[in-house]
Amino acid sequence: MATDCGMALNDVVVNYEVSEDLMNPHVTKSITLKGHEGEINLGTMKKPGYLRVKAVVEKDGKKYSAISTVGYDTEKLLPTVTQPKDFKAFWDAQLEAARKIDLQPTMTLIPERCTDKVNVYHISYRNINNTRMYGMLTMPKAEGKYPAILRFPGAGVGEKSGDIGHAARGAIILEFGIHGIPVNLTGSTIYSDLNSGALASYPTYNIDNRYSYYYKRVYIGCVRGIDFLASLPQFNGKLGTFGGSQGGALSIVTSALDSRINATVAYFPALCDLEGYTRGRAGGWPHVFKSKDNCTPEKLSTARYYDVTNFARNLSAPIHFFLGYNDLTCAPTTTRSTYNVITAPKTLLIGENNGHWLYAEHTNALWDWMFEQLKEE
Repeated sequence: MATDCGMALNDVVVNYEVSEDLMNPHVTKSITLKGHEGEINLGTMKKPGYLRVKAVVEKDGKKYSAISTVGYDTEKLLPTVTQPKDFKAFWDAQLEAARKIDLQPTMTLIPERCTDKVNVYHISYRNINNTRMYGMLTMPKAEGKYPAILRFPGAGVGEKSGDIGHAARGAIILEFGIHGIPVNLTGSTIYSDLNSGALASYPTYNIDNRYSYYYKRVYIGCVRGIDFLASLPQFNGKLGTFGGSQGGALSIVTSALDSRINATVAYFPALCDLEGYTRGRAGGWPHVFKSKDNCTPEKLSTARYYDVTNFARNLSAPIHFFLGYNDLTCAPTTTRSTYNVITAPKTLLIGENNGHWLYAEHTNALWDWMFEQLKEE
């Protein structure tokens, strides 16, 4: 059915494509609606995966599209990436070296952002390569000890305002910026300038070298955030990680690298099963291996040390995981296959109509689960 302002359109031509998740269409056809209804035969799949149809209608010179995705035996999907034999040894060595660096933390109260229940601080601490990590820390004002949640950002560069709402529920929230620049530069153009300039392609910087890839500093800086939180006298020892897309990736990575994490929330995580494209199926954001020119031994080898799927294999804390069937950014092929290799206690929430976004009901369910996990026994 095609509608205009809620009214069904009759005898409309619908052009449609059928494809496997993020792959080129293998069917391109059109139908004319009989009255205001029509039927499209998608066919089927003989292997686990996702089949997607994109329908396009043109009216008054403008094109309108919609997509719908069907999953087949998705609980049997397995990732294409393998874990390097020295994966754990590599990351143990990087963290051991990083922990020799004195954090030298800073905390600056931002009075204009504080409320009657929550204090807001701009914080920083030292990281590798003579850099610092920055973030917004929100903390209940009432005396006592509280669980802490590391909240990770999606892709891009931007200001952080501090998560006052969830701190008011009784938690210390550390909201990260990952790029080594302050996150409180209100009114500045520096974020948009970096986003379209020097940091426009940061997810692929130095991806041919596992020791200097951009995300090495990020992953380690996230783990050091636990060390920062552990130094706070208001912290009660219970820890969670929370994030979506790039933030979902960092949530899983941080939990896998540090056993102090008690609960993990990751929704449509990025950086999963990156090399899927080399096996004729969808690969994870940032889709670096969609281009054959990038499929060099050096880049593929480095990516395996940073692929979130390989961290997911090592999770031990309970995880609440979300994916959307219509996600064209972090393809469900990559996120579901990653979920399938998790051996830790896990809960899956699926948005059959979701793209790269959450309904409020999903967001609330994930936060409620996190607070339940972090309750003191």
